Amino acid sequence: MKYTNPVLKGFYPDPSVCRANGKFYMVNSSFQYFPGVPLFESDNLVNWTQIGYVLTRKNQVMLEGINSSGGVFAPTIRYNNGRFYMVTTNDTTHQNFFVYTDDIYGEWSDPVYVDQGGIDPSLFFEDGKTYFMSNGTDENGKGAVIQCEIDPVTGEKLSPSRAIWNGSGGRFLESPHLYKIKGKYYLMAAEGGTEYGHMITYAVADSPYGKFENYPHNPVLTNRNKAPFIIQGIGHGDLIEDYNGNRFILSLGFRQQGMWMPYHNLGREVFLTPVTFDEKGWFTAGNDGTTDESYEIEGDFSQTEKKEYTFDNTDFGIDWCYLRHPDPENYSLGKKVTLTGTDMTLDHVASPTFIALRQRDFCGEMTCTVELYEGEGGLTAYMCENEHYDVAIRKTESGFEVISKLNIGGIKHIQQSEKISSKKVTLKIRFNNWGYELIAVDGEREISLGSGQAKYLSSEVSGGFTGVMLGLYAVKGKAEFSDFVCRYE
Repeated sequence: MKYTNPVLKGFYPDPSVCRANGKFYMVNSSFQYFPGVPLFESDNLVNWTQIGYVLTRKNQVMLEGINSSGGVFAPTIRYNNGRFYMVTTNDTTHQNFFVYTDDIYGEWSDPVYVDQGGIDPSLFFEDGKTYFMSNGTDENGKGAVIQCEIDPVTGEKLSPSRAIWNGSGGRFLESPHLYKIKGKYYLMAAEGGTEYGHMITYAVADSPYGKFENYPHNPVLTNRNKAPFIIQGIGHGDLIEDYNGNRFILSLGFRQQGMWMPYHNLGREVFLTPVTFDEKGWFTAGNDGTTDESYEIEGDFSQTEKKEYTFDNTDFGIDWCYLRHPDPENYSLGKKVTLTGTDMTLDHVASPTFIALRQRDFCGEMTCTVELYEGEGGLTAYMCENEHYDVAIRKTESGFEVISKLNIGGIKHIQQSEKISSKKVTLKIRFNNWGYELIAVDGEREISLGSGQAKYLSSEVSGGFTGVMLGLYAVKGKAEFSDFVCRYE
């Protein structure tokens, strides 16, 4: 069958994958969003269904007051002796920890902390030993993969941390993963930074501690020289073997807005690239060491894609998420959604009353009817507290008005406002590669409230590691949302 990349669209970075019981399971970074670490299941590595989150309880992850793109970095999922493990970093508290479960559809444990620094931790199990690795520096201050052995129940270190590989020479050595294939140990990592120079490299050894020999043609996978080209930033991957003996790299990457528009606002997405081993044990990826838009692979199935999201066909406990730790009393979720806003706005590094889906493609429309009782309620295309575009209904001393707000670089600007006769209005955000159009519909009258360019909600302008979220919010009052539809072209 033929599949098209990305295999998971929208802000789902740093994919890690394992297989168990005839299925595949994947986790992704979640940063300041809650619940943390989205969890997916697949039969074929192409079609992924979210089955929940790993970090679902407040005591599992500290998110209070963290800046956007802080929080939960780069998880790794592994399966060993009937138990699933997810290991990650809270970059704000500088702590590495893991959680575990024996039921992939159930709750995960409280966090178990490991006394080793760095980010992007990973686990490798062999012969009763548990190896823990993360990025760091060697005794000379040079970037390296650092490894120790730990107790898989308590997290206690059973050996000193030591540097086992310095990478291939690229900057920001990260995302180490160790595999054993046909008696050899393969250490795969990312270098170059999670930007346009991103790449995947690897080395091979006879022992988990090395000495590791670099693949002679590193990087094994990168799109850094494939420009101008829509797919960029390929890196931070995990190697997986399917149930037919075929191997693939599941990696992050991003789609820039156009051939000559080097901005990406959807976040880092999930791409699948076939891998081939030669007779010497080295592997190559893709057709030419790059990730392409589509591949032919073994399998009798078709790729599926959801184009429309509503309150009825989404699960508030799975598809939607919040900023940091929400107060459940401010949310009534069902066929209609009632949000009770506080003094916290989308501009604050806090938990405003906000619930959102990830934007999954460049072109489409989000529409919702909003009935306002007090304060302000509306729709947002949200990148972070400093960059977001909002369209809302607001109560004033003289009645109600619809407004549009463009927040760019911390400059908070009301683009346009217009009085309306009712407390109930339909709000829309239409979006494409170029930008976001903010619209209100008052009865039969469609009111254009201006627009904002998509590039200002991109990582190249806004910074950070997230992507645009399409959400609902309320401030200083109560608003009821109904007839929600987010539809992609």
